Amino acid sequence: EALRSLAHMHAALPMLSRTHGQAATPTTLGKEMANITARLSRQVAGIAGQPLLGKINGAVGNFNAHLAAYPEVDWEALARRVVESFGIQFNEHTTQIEPHDAMAELFDAFIRANTVLIGLDRDIWGYISLGYFRQKLKEGEVGSSTMPHKVNPIDFENSEGNLGLANAILQHLSAKLPISRWQRDLTDSTVLRNMGVALGYCLLGYASCTQGLGKLEVNTVRLAQDLDANWEVLAEPIQTVMRRYGIENPYEQLKSLTRGKQGITKSSLHAFIDTLALPNAVRARLKELTPANYLGKAEELARRI
Repeated sequence: EALRSLAHMHAALPMLSRTHGQAATPTTLGKEMANITARLSRQVAGIAGQPLLGKINGAVGNFNAHLAAYPEVDWEALARRVVESFGIQFNEHTTQIEPHDAMAELFDAFIRANTVLIGLDRDIWGYISLGYFRQKLKEGEVGSSTMPHKVNPIDFENSEGNLGLANAILQHLSAKLPISRWQRDLTDSTVLRNMGVALGYCLLGYASCTQGLGKLEVNTVRLAQDLDANWEVLAEPIQTVMRRYGIENPYEQLKSLTRGKQGITKSSLHAFIDTLALPNAVRARLKELTPANYLGKAEELARRI
């Protein structure tokens, strides 16, 4: 919900994208939060919808002793009723233990959700470094042992670290639990004792990330400065429109004009547009584009989440 709130609050706030760490087609801050919200919602739904399985069918899964003692009882139906009374699904094909495949699927779902959040932690960390976000000060908090001025992104670093530990344990649980020698060995028992440890690290990671999100303040001035310093990102729409109107070598022309060049400005782009054999209305429309308004459907997509 914190992410969805950020997506809606900043749906229309322009932000420079970065692909491969380099300036790229603009987006909005809200749209980037919406991307994470959509991904995380899908994984959370997978966790919530993952069934758990259980069994009551004897030493190797065949009701041997049950039938020896009470052959007249429909043991399979009784076992199903008992297992399902706990809100879990009855697994009729097991050895001495329920094979744990469903548990592995659940842990894999947690891993995917955690991986989405680790990506968020790293991205927010980077945006703080770029100055896109400021962090609200916490009274009494120490930023650095020797540098009093610092306000470090410790919540996101703590979240990333805890979720990484959680995933390391969950990955072992997921890989190990479905494997039991022949009709059973005891390795699952000792490994399962660490399920709470893994989920505990998850909770610590979620709490740290949520706390960090609550401290963020958007630096709109810094966002605007970065956009205004990167007019070269408008090479994309210009060359695309040139292509539509059959102008030769549009990509190459814009590449020559902008790639690796410093000081591409509104004026230099408009001067280039004036040289193009385009209808006047199209030329005027291209000149209306700025890094701050070349946003496609970003706002709409952010509000849709």
